[in-house]
Amino acid sequence: MQTAYIKTPLGTAEISGDENGICKISIQSAEKEISEKIPAELKEAVTQLRDYFKGERTDFTFRMNPSGTEFQKSVWQELIKIPYGKTVSYMDITKKLGDVKAIRAVASANGKNPLWIAVPCHRVIGTDGSLTGYAGGLWRKKWLLEHESPSAQQSLF
Repeated sequence: MQTAYIKTPLGTAEISGDENGICKISIQSAEKEISEKIPAELKEAVTQLRDYFKGERTDFTFRMNPSGTEFQKSVWQELIKIPYGKTVSYMDITKKLGDVKAIRAVASANGKNPLWIAVPCHRVIGTDGSLTGYAGGLWRKKWLLEHESPSAQQSLF
């Protein structure tokens, strides 16, 4: 397993994976030393994440290999389908999975997403449009949604 740390506008991201794909991307709560050398197995993911933060990428094509239950993986597959710049509710996902009673299980799987940004759990909001819980902090979720917003907001002052 290889690991690298890169600087992002939201803090230091940890990327881990091997020849089978990327298994973890997470934002760190404490500063980590930025990797000077990126292992070959991680280079494509690192490049795509950097492009995303520069506003030059809207989807990810590197090989992903997250660890989770079949149900979690089915939720993460639905998350990947959420278009850049769009949001859906937990209820929307439960409907796509065919079980509206699974809303808590969907929320739990969303919270256990091991591939920060690449599997866009930040695009899931409350049914009422509110920014609901986010493992990286609501301020990061807000930043990501604004970063992906199709129209840039202008300041009036």
